[in-house]
Amino acid sequence: MSHSLKVVGDSKKRMYGPRGILVCGFSSDERKSILKMFNDKKFKKLPVVYTGSEDRSELMKDMITRAHQSGLESECGLDRAIIMSGLTEKEFHRTMTAYKKLKLAKPLWATLTPTSENWTVEKLISELNSEKLHLEK
Repeated sequence: MSHSLKVVGDSKKRMYGPRGILVCGFSSDERKSILKMFNDKKFKKLPVVYTGSEDRSELMKDMITRAHQSGLESECGLDRAIIMSGLTEKEFHRTMTAYKKLKLAKPLWATLTPTSENWTVEKLISELNSEKLHLEK
């Protein structure tokens, strides 16, 4: 595991990957709150995809390209995480600020990378948990 955390700027530069958000974990009501947040006009029709427990072994690059709202009603036993792909740096910060206003449990946060797009959902969540533990030391 490499700890290659990088500071995200505040430009209109797009980050890596196809445009979308992958939401992992969360209850049904929390998922709907997150969807409502992203349906706000300031997110310009950002596709939001939800994982289900059956998606543990799916590659991130396949998950992030699923249709908007797919998996919304699925149950997911994995940890809460929000993975952003193809957003601008400004949208990245806007997403985190808007999420904080929802007052939901703190998720694991990530952006899709050329490395992580080839990982399974479960591997990415595991890596995020490892990084979180490393940072808490």
